[in-house]
Amino acid sequence: MTRIGPILAALLLAATAVLAEQPDLDSLKWVARPLVVFADAPEDPKFIQQMAWIEADPQPLIDRRVVVLTDTDPEANGPLRQRLRPRGFGLVLIDTDGRVAQRRPLPATVREISSMIDRTPSRRQETGSHRP
Repeated sequence: MTRIGPILAALLLAATAVLAEQPDLDSLKWVARPLVVFADAPEDPKFIQQMAWIEADPQPLIDRRVVVLTDTDPEANGPLRQRLRPRGFGLVLIDTDGRVAQRRPLPATVREISSMIDRTPSRRQETGSHRP
């Protein structure tokens, strides 16, 4: 099953009227930062932990224009899997320019994800920070 994280979908809904399908990565380029969470099943403990952390504290991600996309159905071999080629659980952060900024094989807290985003050139440009 592939879906948008329920809480973080608000960001995308603000930009578009109604979502019928999950957006593709190209449609999010320069609009948002996709955070793709992969698992081999929705019951995967790593997937459950990752989504719980995201849903418990979504505001830092919303502030950074993150859209959470999930794929827990390897059998379907959907477009996200074809493009990003995960193995088991995986967390993939894609920057606004469409490049993969970070891949993680384990869940990450919202604070860790925010830190990953804050180190990207596009985020530093957004905030006016020149720190590497």
